[in-house]
Amino acid sequence: MKHTATQTTTKTLADLYRALDHQHVITVSFLKEEKDDAGKKTGRLVETVRSLELYEIRTTRDGRIVFEAMDRATGEPRTVRVDHVLSYTVHRMAYVLDRPAPTKYVRPAPAPTADAQALFFYELARDQDDADYTPRKLIQSDTDLAA
Repeated sequence: MKHTATQTTTKTLADLYRALDHQHVITVSFLKEEKDDAGKKTGRLVETVRSLELYEIRTTRDGRIVFEAMDRATGEPRTVRVDHVLSYTVHRMAYVLDRPAPTKYVRPAPAPTADAQALFFYELARDQDDADYTPRKLIQSDTDLAA
């Protein structure tokens, strides 16, 4: 068993990539968010141990490294943040579960080049947080925006 507190993230990732490459099962002790009876996350982290079959290691939009794996106990896919891993063991057991089919990449429509306002709305549509924003002209007497 390797404890992630005593080694670098690079070493942990190297071991995970090696397990993925050789298709070896890993047993991981990690922190996950606790859920209440209704299935809603409480924000409290609890330790859990799972045997997993890795199929992808990636970086999220906010820069965190996660790995996707099939849980051998439930047969369901699971996502685990590498910084939440406490310890892990790489076994020599082969994979037995089928992983989910990869999603197909859909190329976005090309950006408009002739119209500045069309380009503005194109970029807003790409950003999911600001998709509902509509620009408006500011007037000095408009007090809605006062701090």
